[in-house]
Amino acid sequence: MTDTTWTGKRVTVAGLGVSGIPAARVLRGLGAQVTVVNDGDDDRSRAQAAELEALGVTVRLGDGATLPEGTELIVTAPGWKPDKPLFLAAAEAGVEIWGDVELAWRLRGHGRGEPAPWLAVTGTNGKTTTVRMLASILEAAGLRTAAVGNIGVSLLDAVLGDEQYDVLAVELSSYQLHWAPSLRAHSAAVLNLAPDHLDWHGSMEAYAADKGRIYEGNQVACVYNVQDPATEALVREADVEEGCRAIGFTLGPPAPSQLGVVDGILVDRAFVANRRKNAQELADVSDVDPPAPHNIANALAAAALARAYGVEPAAVRDGLRAFRPDAHRIEHVADVAGVAYVDDSKATNTHAAEASLAAYDPIVWIAGGLAKGAAFDELVEKSAKRLRGAVLIGADRALIREALARHAPEVPVVDLDRTDTGAMSAAVREAARLARPGDTVLMAPACASMDMFTNYNKRGEAFADAVRELAPERD
Repeated sequence: MTDTTWTGKRVTVAGLGVSGIPAARVLRGLGAQVTVVNDGDDDRSRAQAAELEALGVTVRLGDGATLPEGTELIVTAPGWKPDKPLFLAAAEAGVEIWGDVELAWRLRGHGRGEPAPWLAVTGTNGKTTTVRMLASILEAAGLRTAAVGNIGVSLLDAVLGDEQYDVLAVELSSYQLHWAPSLRAHSAAVLNLAPDHLDWHGSMEAYAADKGRIYEGNQVACVYNVQDPATEALVREADVEEGCRAIGFTLGPPAPSQLGVVDGILVDRAFVANRRKNAQELADVSDVDPPAPHNIANALAAAALARAYGVEPAAVRDGLRAFRPDAHRIEHVADVAGVAYVDDSKATNTHAAEASLAAYDPIVWIAGGLAKGAAFDELVEKSAKRLRGAVLIGADRALIREALARHAPEVPVVDLDRTDTGAMSAAVREAARLARPGDTVLMAPACASMDMFTNYNKRGEAFADAVRELAPERD
């Protein structure tokens, strides 16, 4: 797109925040007539509005429902639901709606030559870890890259900033994919699919369809999870470029056109000569931190995307060795009296908690929070044999307690009737009482944190602080 495409174009940006403000600035810089609409009208919003108005942007606070007159395009924050009155009015008026990812895709390489290709990742869980692993591998290969998108670094900044990239590792949420109709990645992966954000999408089918958009138009590889047939089904339904391949990853020995694990080694039978007979060693399982099953799956997906881009095996190994996971993702906090304490506060849904629980045995499980409409029977049924005990906190802990009563009645349960932030210290003390040497106390809540904490980071910090209170004083 050229600057003349945007000169005088009337664009409405829906929502202030991490995506709306950069979008408004970029569009105004391209010469568009920009109006920002925002539901909120608080001190922070007014301060943000003042900064944009100084650039010539019109801002309407407290009115995110009305379509500004003459709007030719809407660029929306990803979290705005499709059934908002603003979007219904836009559809009636024939106005296109893009997300910030779509805008970044359209503007990539703007005035700077050939744009960097995108290696894209989505899934219910594991996206951020996989994208950061992928970026580490690409860096080990000597490529100029960045982990961007839903991971926190704006795609608009990445495609329009001063830094020149060879390739981008891109995390995309289902919200972002919903509003990105023309995205066409070099290669993409869907890590897994489980019910999540159904209040936003309306159904599991709609949620899966939005995830599947990531495969549309792929050039080289559509990477899927062999253990999750729903991801392969999305590959089969995708309209891709001729020659694009379906590449599976599995925790078992790989078939041709797959990556997998053989005798503790990550191996590639997809991007090798004569893949029916040959396999390429990539790394040891011990090179993955931590080597939990679901994290091995993340590493295989990252390796598949890197190999699709042409990265050599040694860079896969070196990149995985250099990678360090973010905080509150199956993070070992301490060993106290022979018991390991692990913080997986990021396990905010049942699918993530199931993966975390599968990594340890026996476990004293700390769980609870805001259930977001989730059911816990399947999670408890699958994990029951690993549980030494459970300590429940948070607003919706009764749902987990009832599932434990149905499927693990022999497991001792401590139900803390508290939702204050101090409840975490009490939960850790109760877990320590139930645990025996060799056990793991695992905080994998399977719920959102906002009933008790600002976010999952604060919840994880509270857990770590409580564990340190248990540790004997050191000189």
